[in-house]
Amino acid sequence: MDNRIHIFDTTLRDGEQVPGCRLNTKDKLLIAEELESLGVDIIEAGFPISSPGDFESVAEIAKIVKNATVCGLTRAVQKDIEVAAEALKHAKFPRIHTGIGTSDQHVFTKIKTTREDILVRSKQAVRWAKKYVDDVEFYAEDAGRTENAFLAQVVEAVIAEGATVVNIPDTTGYCLPEEYGAKIKYLKENVKGIEKAIISTHCHNDLGLATANSIAGVQNGARQIECTINGIGERAGNTALEEVVMIMRKHNWMKAETGVVSKRLNAISKLVSEKMRMPVQPNKAIVGSNAFSHSSGIHQDGVIKNRDNYEIIDPAEVGVNESSIILTARSGRAALNYRLENLGAKLSKDELEVIYQDFLKVADQHSVVEDEQLKELMSAHQAIDA
Repeated sequence: MDNRIHIFDTTLRDGEQVPGCRLNTKDKLLIAEELESLGVDIIEAGFPISSPGDFESVAEIAKIVKNATVCGLTRAVQKDIEVAAEALKHAKFPRIHTGIGTSDQHVFTKIKTTREDILVRSKQAVRWAKKYVDDVEFYAEDAGRTENAFLAQVVEAVIAEGATVVNIPDTTGYCLPEEYGAKIKYLKENVKGIEKAIISTHCHNDLGLATANSIAGVQNGARQIECTINGIGERAGNTALEEVVMIMRKHNWMKAETGVVSKRLNAISKLVSEKMRMPVQPNKAIVGSNAFSHSSGIHQDGVIKNRDNYEIIDPAEVGVNESSIILTARSGRAALNYRLENLGAKLSKDELEVIYQDFLKVADQHSVVEDEQLKELMSAHQAIDA
């Protein structure tokens, strides 16, 4: 089994579809450069036909990116594909990402056609794209709710036309991990020629399962994960790049490797948050401001004694300087002493006990006790001692 998992970043396409998060070309170029430095394999730079601005961004990103594949999204429409090909003409490694809805919900109520027509249009889209690029990815939109037998038919047909990647999106975030994993497994076992293409996951987070579903996909044979920095994206967002990368790194029994330089995760998270004006929730896994913070006395004591007691990731692995011991009314003596030592104080057990009682009074009045307040506490005690 191939252990290399390709990371397909769609921050600049699916991520940018969040209302109010529109980026200009300059910001897109900056983020694209950082994504390349991060080590992602594919950058989905935009949807070229959607607007002149998107076309320009894809074209400019295609010129500057040298190591990653640059991808442009299209519908299964000839004009879309022609425009994407034009935008990608300077890319060193261009990819056209085309596709159509395959679930009965999409086929009958959105596209208002037949399954037979979907098969014809799917094959035609890949043929059009293959005229311009060798690397063609096909997405079966709403694959999560598509009957497996029909999905397998579509996937087999597009691979026969030359699709190099087949994307199996859980477009509505509906699937459970077991269900999504079984879908990938079904395709591996029932599609003729499946070994000629990479199976890709593209999971949305409507039920909070995007990361779990992506990992289930990998465990069942998917070799590409489509994701965004900070998990941004339509509605409840996409699979978070930082989460899937660190899950595979920590669970090395999965034998799944990526090319991502994890020490750059924190910096690019902040960059995307700033440029897209999308704050990262403090309790966000891996990159949230509280991801390596401890305020409970029991946890603080354990971390001070040995970081592995409560942290499965060394903060330095993802570009964070160190864990934070946050002093609150729930903090214990060990945490207070740790922070006071960082400020240069050396206290006996008895001295610590006296200051701790005063500390609790201060902590009851403030949500967090900062260094300045600790210095005031120390000064007050030195004055009393004098």
